[in-house]
Amino acid sequence: MNGLTKSLVIACGALAHELTAVIKRNGWDHLEIQCLPARLHNTPDKITGAVRDKIHAGRGKYRNIYVAYADCGTGGHLDAMLKEEGVERIGGNHCYEFFAGTSAFEAISEAELGTFYLTDYLAWHFDRLILGDLGINEHPELLNLYFGNYKRLVYLAQRRDEALIEKARSAAEKLGLEFEYRLTGLGPFNQALHDMDPGQLPWRN
Repeated sequence: MNGLTKSLVIACGALAHELTAVIKRNGWDHLEIQCLPARLHNTPDKITGAVRDKIHAGRGKYRNIYVAYADCGTGGHLDAMLKEEGVERIGGNHCYEFFAGTSAFEAISEAELGTFYLTDYLAWHFDRLILGDLGINEHPELLNLYFGNYKRLVYLAQRRDEALIEKARSAAEKLGLEFEYRLTGLGPFNQALHDMDPGQLPWRN
């Protein structure tokens, strides 16, 4: 033990609200969240470098450093870097496993490979992060290029909010996809954080 008391979790900004809520609810004061911009998911080649910079900045300041990203389109580069740095991350190939839980996510994916996912954060910021940052608003012809192979949109909701459900439904209509709603709650976040840093107990479901 290095005498430091806090552990750092480097996370995607799209997970900030949920991670903060879980940490607060469980009283996990030993965990500190530092988030990178959620829009990095639109440029996954930049994720590895950004995470590495955060790791280097946190060295010597925390008991442990963890990463709350999945592979997220980095093509294995994130995992290779984390192995070099000796840092663990959450399991899975996609951050949406973090929201749904691995078994539920696998079942959803197997039922329809052409599935696009929304979370509370993405539902609320859909027009800016998806239509805006991907250039679809200015170039509508890009819509089919990005989403032509998708069949449905699954909204993985962390809380039941009618306004967010309508935003997610509207997003599906804009993309020309079937809409499905699934309430996942915060249970998978509880489990993932606990598994990364199990030394502080108790925790609540």
